[in-house]
Amino acid sequence: MTAGTRGAYRAYARLVLETMPEESRVGLTLGFVRTFGIPDIAHVLAATGRMSNEPRGRAKATGVAMFTLIGQGLDSAEGRRVVDGLRRVHDRPGITPELMHYVLACFTVCPLRFIDAHGHRAATEAERDAAYAFHVALSDALGLPEPPGPGGDLAHDLAAVESWMRDYETRHFAPTEAGRTLWAATSKGLLAARLPAPLAPLAPAVAASLLDQPLRAALTVRRPPAPIRALVTYALRARARARRRAT
Repeated sequence: MTAGTRGAYRAYARLVLETMPEESRVGLTLGFVRTFGIPDIAHVLAATGRMSNEPRGRAKATGVAMFTLIGQGLDSAEGRRVVDGLRRVHDRPGITPELMHYVLACFTVCPLRFIDAHGHRAATEAERDAAYAFHVALSDALGLPEPPGPGGDLAHDLAAVESWMRDYETRHFAPTEAGRTLWAATSKGLLAARLPAPLAPLAPAVAASLLDQPLRAALTVRRPPAPIRALVTYALRARARARRRAT
């Protein structure tokens, strides 16, 4: 790790890379899925064709980029390379700073949400502060101005970022064919590959159990049957209990 990582956001790096890496990966995937509910983002992702044809490859590339930045630091040689790549990828018509702010918010907030809900413990205040420090550092490295609109002042803490994110979703979440296509590819391709073969057909329903109501509405996903929801809840709670005993 570089000095940057060891400083302002070392606690965040330790949380997502060492303490709860699996929960962090799932949370990051859910953050990526969350962007499908924003029409402008869904259209850009669908237009590339890669998410529909290679959902695992696209999700893996996103995860590798984020964990490289968190683990090696924005000021490392590899970190600077990733930041330059992010600038190039997102330097295209239609991708505004506000959209970039939303994507970064999803990638910061959603892993912590999943950890708080399903990890063997919730994130500490120190870890949340470190996550916010990383979020601000990455926004600055990408040269993003403060987002306009309600709650645009993010220079406070992670709660301010999450509040802005919720407001943005209230204003922009909407069903699109692109969003539905992206969800179908992700829930069947990416998540099915991570389940035992007999459970693979249940992948969309299992995945839908991890979505909240606003996102399900934006992706036009039905609420899964109660037995599926109960199974997912039981499995996650059992895993968290086992981890608590182990630690």
